[in-house]
Amino acid sequence: MLKTHDISLRFGKRLLFEDVTTKFSPGNCYGVIGANGAGKSTLLKVLSGEIEPSSGNISVSPGKRIAVLKQNQYEFDEFEVRETVLMGHKKLFKIMTEKDAIYAKSDFSNEDGMRVSDLEDEFAELNGWEAESEVSTLLSGLGIADELHEKKMDELSGNEKVKVLLAQALFGNPDILLLDEPTNHLDIQSINWLEEFLTKFKNTIIVVSHDRHFLNNVCTHMADIDYGKVTVYTGNYDFWLESSQLALQQAKDANKKTEAKRKDLEAFVARFSANASKSKQATSRKKTLDKLVLEEIKPSSRKLPFIRFTPERPIGNNVLTIKNLSKKVDGEVVLNDITLTINNDDKIAFVGAHDLAKTALFEILMDEVKADSGNYTWGATAIRSYLPKDNAEFFNDDVTLIDWLRQFSKEKDDNFIRGFLGRMLFSGEESLKKANILSGGEKVRIMQSKMMLSGANVLLLDEPTNHLDLEAITSLNNGLIEFKGVIMFASHDHQFLQTIANRIIEITPYGVIDKKMTFDEYLENPVINKLREKMYENIKNPGETLPI
Repeated sequence: MLKTHDISLRFGKRLLFEDVTTKFSPGNCYGVIGANGAGKSTLLKVLSGEIEPSSGNISVSPGKRIAVLKQNQYEFDEFEVRETVLMGHKKLFKIMTEKDAIYAKSDFSNEDGMRVSDLEDEFAELNGWEAESEVSTLLSGLGIADELHEKKMDELSGNEKVKVLLAQALFGNPDILLLDEPTNHLDIQSINWLEEFLTKFKNTIIVVSHDRHFLNNVCTHMADIDYGKVTVYTGNYDFWLESSQLALQQAKDANKKTEAKRKDLEAFVARFSANASKSKQATSRKKTLDKLVLEEIKPSSRKLPFIRFTPERPIGNNVLTIKNLSKKVDGEVVLNDITLTINNDDKIAFVGAHDLAKTALFEILMDEVKADSGNYTWGATAIRSYLPKDNAEFFNDDVTLIDWLRQFSKEKDDNFIRGFLGRMLFSGEESLKKANILSGGEKVRIMQSKMMLSGANVLLLDEPTNHLDLEAITSLNNGLIEFKGVIMFASHDHQFLQTIANRIIEITPYGVIDKKMTFDEYLENPVINKLREKMYENIKNPGETLPI
């Protein structure tokens, strides 16, 4: 068990937590939620011992091992993949290293024999004989191919490194597992595997995530950080959200009744206090009035941006035609002879293991890069707007947000621009921030503002939930559900995919799978699953004709 006792944490004058006392019990998965900057990741660092609290203390049951998902992708570059995972269990890895060193000696002494005997006992107690098998299972489950297990970490891509570091944290059945955004950079299949792994995990899990579907599937409790406090609630994210909204509404309703009663009493007192025959009654009412206290409602510090995309004009029947589109990036084929027709009622989720393919397609369709072959034609009524995954090029200028957004607005008046920024949580002094110092989440929100001002009837979005907090993701999700136009988007957010898309297109190395259905229907369709499996297997066994 992991407990906090009156912990507080300050950075200069800024207070993150104050007098936090709570416990995290075995068999439970705690989802840590809170607004951007509330201190979710910092709380995990405090719990792991990486950061010392300003006051209070953390206690862990004796002999319990804490495992943490590492965030530095380059920390283990000099080590092999398999070795990196084994290093997740420090005690076991130390025993293995010492044991191997002794066996490698040319002059094996009696003392060495006694020492290695002790090490073998400890090795067996820690289930060391199953370690290699467990490493392979974890890596394969997360999509790391067998041929990569003996490679050095610096030979892997960034996404592959993230998966290895996740396997490292999961390895060896830790007693307490601390995971900060474990689904980042994972494909849908890897996320599903991780969800299944964590639901079967018997020990304590504390996880920070912006993935609502993931939190709903794995969490038994929510740890909400707000106003410097950490409050633990039973239930998953949706249960917490609905319960908190219900409690707030009940408090508001109670206050309305109290306020109505107060007004009645005030009116009675004002009317009859000067009347001798009614004075006793009025005095009694005055005493009742004095006892009435409005229940204090402390609203959450969270704020939701107002996101609505309004097309300037309806989209016509001819939206987009793509014929035989192909593209190589750094010598690798990412789009191979793609042919598609986009209709005016389409909300398309582009899925698949290769993120670069989706990004390349969007960049071609937005005329930002050229295809190697093939062509595409937009309909005459199509007005496009694009949210790229990498938006850095838009934020090089030293200008205020008002001036930054003004260049994309037909209405140039300051009050209009300020009002629009306020809807997106850049109110007051925030609207005078310089564009080149924005955080990742702020950049995405201001890019969404640009899209809303465009009047587009076709939206292209590449990983639009990246860098956003849960509140901003929820607002964007709702805004896209209500959008009366065509949407083409790539995302790893399951709830986003399920609630928005009515057509799923998976880009594979040997063509596309294109189905008019919801995302859950797509995942659960056995024919599609078999076809997908054969397509990806064909990478290793090229030449087979597949029924795409």
